[in-house]
Amino acid sequence: MQQRTIGSLKVSAIGLGCMNMSSGYGPADDKESTQLLNEALDVGYTFLDTAQVYGFGHNEELIGKALSTRRNDYVLATKCGLSKAGINGDPAGIMQSCEDSLTRLKTDVIDLYYLHRVDPNTPIEDSVGAMAKLVEQGKVREIGLSEVCSENLRRAHAVHPIAALQSEYSLWSRTPERGILDVCAELGVTMVPFSPLARAFLTGKSTDVTQLADNDLRCTIARPRFEPDAFKKNSELLVPFADIAQQNNCSMAQLALAWLLHRQHDVPIPGTKHISYMKENAGAADVVLSTETIATLNELINENTVVGNRYEDKRMAEADAERD
Repeated sequence: MQQRTIGSLKVSAIGLGCMNMSSGYGPADDKESTQLLNEALDVGYTFLDTAQVYGFGHNEELIGKALSTRRNDYVLATKCGLSKAGINGDPAGIMQSCEDSLTRLKTDVIDLYYLHRVDPNTPIEDSVGAMAKLVEQGKVREIGLSEVCSENLRRAHAVHPIAALQSEYSLWSRTPERGILDVCAELGVTMVPFSPLARAFLTGKSTDVTQLADNDLRCTIARPRFEPDAFKKNSELLVPFADIAQQNNCSMAQLALAWLLHRQHDVPIPGTKHISYMKENAGAADVVLSTETIATLNELINENTVVGNRYEDKRMAEADAERD
């Protein structure tokens, strides 16, 4: 697979989001997940993304066990600052979280360590300062942030260079385009889009909330666009979207990822617990879209043509990224 750069790190152009193997979208099977992780490395993924909060430690433990003999085959990203107890950017908490993650992941260094969410009770300078100490100690190689606004990215970058910014970004979630993509370009920060397939909507395989488990993210914090009426209206966009995919000899998932890859500095991290989907997503790296196709997609699916916010109202109000 093509390679891209995150700070000093060389990674596959498409990374693997690992959350689905532990939480968010219904039960997963550890045996199958172990196979998926190993096959992902075999087909060219070299960038794995996890967090301490995914399955409350389970996901990190899964990766640690599944890939204990292959640590040199991939770049490892995990996150601190968000746990079962909530958001905590306290420096002492960050230092302890790193130790805990290193143990679960069975490694002595984390390649990319993100602050998962900004703690409103802790200056971001203090949180990033603690992460900078971890770099000095050799326990972390690069620092990232997740779901922050432009102001907080600048403040953090003034303390220590920020290698990556992880934000929800896809055809139907355009928040980064309000300003932070420009800041990333200015500061040399790589954008790492999560939910690049719009929580499976853009694959054509998703369903509305009436067909999903109650604890599925699409029935909780990400509910608005999957409410039956909104979902029905949004699904009308998939008819011409499917036609464009066919015209480009790719699947709908590959088309959505290729749209992001058209920006040469993005490294999307689609998540899945299915081996077949993982392999399908990898194929997006070979899809080249014309400028005309990019323009057509931009006009077809965007926040003005999609019904519903990306999160429920309370979560939207609390999202630092939405300040841009």
